[in-house]
Amino acid sequence: MIKRKIPILILIFIFLNNCSFDDKTGIWSEEAKEKRRVTELEKKQKAILKVEKIYTSENIFQKEIPIKKNITLSKDKNISSWTMSNLNHQNFLGNIYLSGINNTFLKKKIGKDKFSNHKTTSHILVLNNKIILSDDRGTIYSINKSGRVLWKKNIYKKAYKKIYKNLVFSIYENNIYVADNIGFVYSINLTDGNLIWIRNYQIPFRSNIKVYENKIFLINQDNKIFCLDTKDGALIWNILSISSFIKSQNLLSIAITQEGDLLAITSSADVYKINISDGTILWSRNTADSLYADATDFFISSEIISNDNKVFFSSGLITFSLNLDDGKTNWTQEAKSVSAPIISGENIFIVTDYGYLIILDKNTGEIISSSNILKILKKRKQKTKITGFVMGSGKIYSSTSNGFLIVSSAKSGKAENFKKIGSSSISSLIISDGSLYMLTDQSKILVFN
Repeated sequence: MIKRKIPILILIFIFLNNCSFDDKTGIWSEEAKEKRRVTELEKKQKAILKVEKIYTSENIFQKEIPIKKNITLSKDKNISSWTMSNLNHQNFLGNIYLSGINNTFLKKKIGKDKFSNHKTTSHILVLNNKIILSDDRGTIYSINKSGRVLWKKNIYKKAYKKIYKNLVFSIYENNIYVADNIGFVYSINLTDGNLIWIRNYQIPFRSNIKVYENKIFLINQDNKIFCLDTKDGALIWNILSISSFIKSQNLLSIAITQEGDLLAITSSADVYKINISDGTILWSRNTADSLYADATDFFISSEIISNDNKVFFSSGLITFSLNLDDGKTNWTQEAKSVSAPIISGENIFIVTDYGYLIILDKNTGEIISSSNILKILKKRKQKTKITGFVMGSGKIYSSTSNGFLIVSSAKSGKAENFKKIGSSSISSLIISDGSLYMLTDQSKILVFN
């Protein structure tokens, strides 16, 4: 009797084991499949951290160059709202009016920072006296300018609690459109935070989000470019580009030109100009031949900028200017911007990871000046990196990974003073209505004027 039971038990085990790897049998529910996917995501996030910690490059810009000519800036403009990453569809920041940073009128911790080892790339949005931000658990907050929480929303079930969430979002027609590094895209109401719709596209998204003419634009970690419907998140079209081997946490960039075409840069260093109506590729350009060895495996780019029929961005360790009509190179410069290059007048301002504020000629790419702004800090504090920068009323405000804000003159390129913000890295830096907003990687928001 016992001998008969053993083969039967073996058969049952083999059957169940086969079923567990066969989605067609129906034994695995959709929830079980998603749990398996989440487990894989968790493993990949840990692997990404290990890769990013060991990778370095020696080919970094480290030159100080005295200023060669007088710098003329465009007039500063008052920006009353900031409703998407990098302010607008073209990612064009320019010289923004800032009243100053002497007064701190908001300093408050919002949310929690559960995953402190991960690089935070969340940003801040401001509209109608409301501030929208998120923490690394995936909770979105709407607060007023006194710091009072108006509402908060977290759409994630218990299965996702061990996954670090990096959200990108944009405000469009009184809704907030959100994408994450798990594969979800969803829409919530700006007024009350209620969920409108949600879709799971299974593959993590890895770009900022732009919403334009009732369409959502994103890039996932496999370099697939998506166009989705704002009504329900349904797919309108997609383009599959060449995928890179290693998936880092750095966000890829997209922009919409003034003519209404999509610009996108993938982790394979491919730049695309695309017709947003049907997904037709108008031109594509690979910039990998200008990068260092294995660059696409550890690819980092700045935001891509559309301005005056030109495209500006940093790819790897190079800053590019391309012709918007055909993608041909106008010029290149061997210096990399840590975030969106800022254009004011005939000048381009970039700040490198290692603290060099560089002013370039917009038309030729020639370096007008270069200054190490980290030298204003005490020597033991100079071992840090720049995490972002913005121009406010003729000054460049640069944030560091060890909690400093360095103020430099855009006309001379020299650091003038600094402010200690805290001990943590500043992950987002924007100017709205004459005030400077900062979000740290410990979910603390600070506002200065």
